[in-house]
Amino acid sequence: MATLFIADLHLSNEEPAITAGFLRLLQGEARSADALYILGDLFEAWIGDDDPNPLHATVAAAIKALVDSGVPCYFIHGNRDFLVGLRYARQSGMTLLPAEKVLTLYGKRMLIMHGDTLCTDDVGYQRFRARVQQRWLQMLFLALPLFVRQRIAAKMRAGSKASNQTKSETIMDVNSQAVIDAMTQHHVQHLIHGHTHRPAIHDLEIGNQPAQRYVLGAWHHEGSMVKVSEHGIELLFFPY
Repeated sequence: MATLFIADLHLSNEEPAITAGFLRLLQGEARSADALYILGDLFEAWIGDDDPNPLHATVAAAIKALVDSGVPCYFIHGNRDFLVGLRYARQSGMTLLPAEKVLTLYGKRMLIMHGDTLCTDDVGYQRFRARVQQRWLQMLFLALPLFVRQRIAAKMRAGSKASNQTKSETIMDVNSQAVIDAMTQHHVQHLIHGHTHRPAIHDLEIGNQPAQRYVLGAWHHEGSMVKVSEHGIELLFFPY
């Protein structure tokens, strides 16, 4: 048995192949897992649990079927879908987790997160994140009519895309000291995260002990997962 971790699928109506690949995972390998963890940005955008987009209902039904089969599914918010709420969690059967969570699996203690909080060199993004994470602002946004939220979200995505094109690759990656600080704070030797879309396994040293950082890939051209079992931790890629 194993526990599976995925992130950054960015599901949308414009990318049906990615949705199909995710549904196959839920109906296939995930059915024999101990648990499935989704570490943020499952969706390209989320403007509220009341959005009637049929894609959301399809995904919720598929995750609920996995949960009903006996495989729990856990979700950490990403920077694209941080507004996923309790209504959708109940509909899909997912358990919402805090931004940082420590797990002990098969004798290994590890920290899981989306990963955007580690990109501390991107000062502009961190300021933006601090603003949109304010609960009063989220409640105000969710109270707006759906069509207004859709326009705001589209404008924000366009602005984010334009901004990222002018940023260096280094700024948009994690800060090494932020990684060490997070792992030290939580007393772990393993970290799993997404967000950067730079899948890799990084060896480092925490408290004079060897440690590893596992970065999940985005599902742009192929699937990506981290599989944790009694045999170790693997970063895997697979076709849709």
